[in-house]
Amino acid sequence: MVAEENGAQAYFLRMDDGCFMPTAHVGGAWNVSEQHVAPAIGLLVHAVEADHAARRADRLQIARLSYDIWGVIPMDAFEIAIVVLRPGRTIELVEARLSHGGRTAIVLHAWLTQAYDSTALAAVNFPSLPPPDAMPAGNPKALWDGGFIASVQARREEEGQGRARCWVRSPFALLEGEAVSPAARMMGLADIANGLAPLASPKDVAFPNLDLTAHFFRQPTGDWLGIDLSVSAGASGIGVTHSILHDDCGAFGTSCQSLTIRPKIN
Repeated sequence: MVAEENGAQAYFLRMDDGCFMPTAHVGGAWNVSEQHVAPAIGLLVHAVEADHAARRADRLQIARLSYDIWGVIPMDAFEIAIVVLRPGRTIELVEARLSHGGRTAIVLHAWLTQAYDSTALAAVNFPSLPPPDAMPAGNPKALWDGGFIASVQARREEEGQGRARCWVRSPFALLEGEAVSPAARMMGLADIANGLAPLASPKDVAFPNLDLTAHFFRQPTGDWLGIDLSVSAGASGIGVTHSILHDDCGAFGTSCQSLTIRPKIN
């Protein structure tokens, strides 16, 4: 059951400490009766950060976020559970598990690390991205259905089949009534990369991703997420979407998605 709130300005509503309800803005691209995993991916970051803040005053920072997508998420209430797999003073490995009706849908493993002063070594060896206002408006809704895609504002510059440079943002809050970090907001958009420069129309080929892994070399800021993406595919039904992630200060990390490619038979 989707949250029946007219004019909802958020992707999720909190029901209690570990239970959340999606709004219509979470509707999936492959199937509108299922959740798009992008907002849930961001919500899992928020859950990890909230748990971390409740446990300790000395805050660690996100270094890696690795998601395995076990199955679909209905447009219904779901639960998130947090477990610290590897506690430590300077490094932690935290698991966040999203489930519906007792069935696991997404598992996140997050490495958190202590901050050190590495200013003398700071370097960015990724190509820069033009600012959002230097790119033409994009229209993901031309290819994709669902409430999530309809909620996103996009700028897009195509460079060839499977290659594009894009900026995306959303006017909606990730979680109603709660402040979330830029990292959670950015990761709530990052999964869209797989659909921004597909090798084929989703009407002809299904190519859902099995996972998403993001590595940060600094913590992101701002509202716009820049994505410099490349899609590659082999001849046996496996593909990869690789993205360099940007904010308004430049590149801050990378993400990679494994694709299962399934040509549709008419």
